[in-house]
Amino acid sequence: MRERSRPRGRREAGDSGRSAGGVVSPRRERRGAPAAGGGRRLAMEEDMLIQRFVKLFFGCLAAVTSGMMYAVYLSTYHERKFWFSSRQELEREITFQGDSAIYYSFYKELLKAPSFQRGVYELTHNNKTISLKTINAVQQMTLYPELIASVLYQASGSEEVIEPVYFYIGIVFGLQGIYVTALFVTSWVMSGTWLAGMLTVAWFIINRTDTTRIDYSIPSRENWALPYFACQVAALTGYLKKTLNCSAEKFCYLLVSASTYTFMMMWEYSHYLLFVQAVSLFLLDSFALAQTEKVHEVYKIYLFSLFLGYLLQFENSALLVSPLLSLVAALMLSKCLQMNVKKGTFMSRWLKIMYIYLVLTITVTLNFLLKMFVPHKENEHLLKFIEVKLGLNTTKNFTMNWLLCQESLQAPSQEFFLRLTQSSLLPFYILVLIICLFSVTQVIFRRICGEPLKETIKLEDGRIGERPEIVYHVIHTILLGCLAMCLEGMKYLWTPYVCMLAAFGVCSPELWMTLFKWLRLKAVHPILLALILSMAVPTIIGFSLWKEFFPRIMTELSELQEFYDPDTVELMTWIKRQAPVAAVFAGSPQLMGVIKLCTGWMVSSLPLYNDDDLLKRNENIYQIYSKRSAEDIYKILTSYKANFLVIEDSICNEVGPVRGCRVKDLLDIANGHVVCEEGDSYAYSKYGRFCHEIKMNYSPYVNYFTRVYWNRSYFVYRINTVISFQS
Repeated sequence: MRERSRPRGRREAGDSGRSAGGVVSPRRERRGAPAAGGGRRLAMEEDMLIQRFVKLFFGCLAAVTSGMMYAVYLSTYHERKFWFSSRQELEREITFQGDSAIYYSFYKELLKAPSFQRGVYELTHNNKTISLKTINAVQQMTLYPELIASVLYQASGSEEVIEPVYFYIGIVFGLQGIYVTALFVTSWVMSGTWLAGMLTVAWFIINRTDTTRIDYSIPSRENWALPYFACQVAALTGYLKKTLNCSAEKFCYLLVSASTYTFMMMWEYSHYLLFVQAVSLFLLDSFALAQTEKVHEVYKIYLFSLFLGYLLQFENSALLVSPLLSLVAALMLSKCLQMNVKKGTFMSRWLKIMYIYLVLTITVTLNFLLKMFVPHKENEHLLKFIEVKLGLNTTKNFTMNWLLCQESLQAPSQEFFLRLTQSSLLPFYILVLIICLFSVTQVIFRRICGEPLKETIKLEDGRIGERPEIVYHVIHTILLGCLAMCLEGMKYLWTPYVCMLAAFGVCSPELWMTLFKWLRLKAVHPILLALILSMAVPTIIGFSLWKEFFPRIMTELSELQEFYDPDTVELMTWIKRQAPVAAVFAGSPQLMGVIKLCTGWMVSSLPLYNDDDLLKRNENIYQIYSKRSAEDIYKILTSYKANFLVIEDSICNEVGPVRGCRVKDLLDIANGHVVCEEGDSYAYSKYGRFCHEIKMNYSPYVNYFTRVYWNRSYFVYRINTVISFQS
């Protein structure tokens, strides 16, 4: 028994020795394995979290830095262009032209008011701007940006720190920085790399002539509004993503809600742009490429913003008859019809097939009924303009023809496409768009065949067309592109998103993988090649853009430009010193805006095109450049209680590049003073052109008008209250 017990003891000792020597027993392996695996898993998760945080931190830092640098760039360029800091206040204000002058003049009035409440009241009951007319300037001119700017200026105690004009343009430049940051984030969210954001910003700045109007009119409404729309698009891009956690989805939803409403308050035409976006979402939902619940939540945001905007914009009837409201209401009604019909029945299948036709029919019907029953003056001239633009109608109306002659309402020029091609933006945009369109078409075909969408899309799948946020941007840029091909002014809405989509495409491994999936590459591993190209291609583009365009930008910033208009300065100085305080001035609407800003005197017309009465006034006062009698002009001017008339030599002796688009040509056509013989047009009237004849100082012109001031560019006449007929 002792002999048998010894080996057992030895085995036990040996087992314990082996355990001590590092060979683990099966029981210990089973107990220790989960703990060791869990530790490794936890360490890997911590490493991934750190990597994500570092990536997020540097991406956000790059986005914010890009926005700030762009704002500083705009400020520096503005200073170099106008010598702003070395100018007197009057010379600074002259740099605001046309409608920009009107917006800034109301900002000045708000700051001069004894209190903010009193300033708002005077703007909503304004009778000191246009003669014989009391207007709600806040509603009619969408002055909410000026209200916000004046509140911030006074509440922040900036009166002793910065001048009002610097504060005002500083806010606008800051918003442009936010605009660029939002485009950066959108491209980053879509591609997964902030390298795409950097390329977006580079293309945006290089093509600044075609991406923004900030150079020409700082206070224009779109410069205040489009940054909020860019934020809304960035948030919507994140909201449409499939792989989004609950907290991020709520954040994106709240940001979409806030930015949509703010955008609607900042620009009177915002609901048209939101209508284009709603059509994009409608098509996305119709092809079952996005979660229907998310799309309908966005529709609810539209409804809430329209309702709140209607109330806070003094019951703005334009929002009630807007196509956006009709479309969203039609979509909600169509959804109810589908929900009330049992699935699988003949009626449900028929409704699914006829869904798009049903929505369009209900939208048109609702919009027609709303316009019948809701009193409105919703830009009727825009409908007439569209008819003439499409060739459905012809007109001799001065206002319509004047609008048709504006460069922003012409088809885009060849130079526009050439500039986009030289910066390599257009070729890469077309490449990305073609790949995405083909991929989306494949996905739609699979959906028709009954194949469901994948819940999670991997890189090796090569199905970029299944990502709803990508499909949305493809549809959105196509719709905006169609508008930009018709009207050059629409390029400022389209080109920024061309920059964003092109940058996303060249930096996205998924897009390259989709292309390689079609080409069926075998020599090289497609995933590895896609990852390499998504880094190499944008890097090469970036270096080439840096080499070609960076020296130009630096030269632009270092070059001192000179903007000086001594004739306008002299005119404004004379008005402030010599004209009576109660005087009313008449002249071209663009000049009247500058007179209102620089002097504060009342005017007879303004460069605003959303009011039929103002459009008629502008046409009537433009008659000073037509071939009509002195008596006719006198009657027109006195009907608006005008005391002084300002004639601009640049309009009277205009030599335009396109004959028939000069102001005097359009007036001759409208007044029937044009005779056509053998294909040529001749202006004919028994009276000479008024702006020429009045300078001759002979009867009957001197009976009605007395010249009181003139320089090289302007002639000012007092309109006589007592007419003295001289031989």
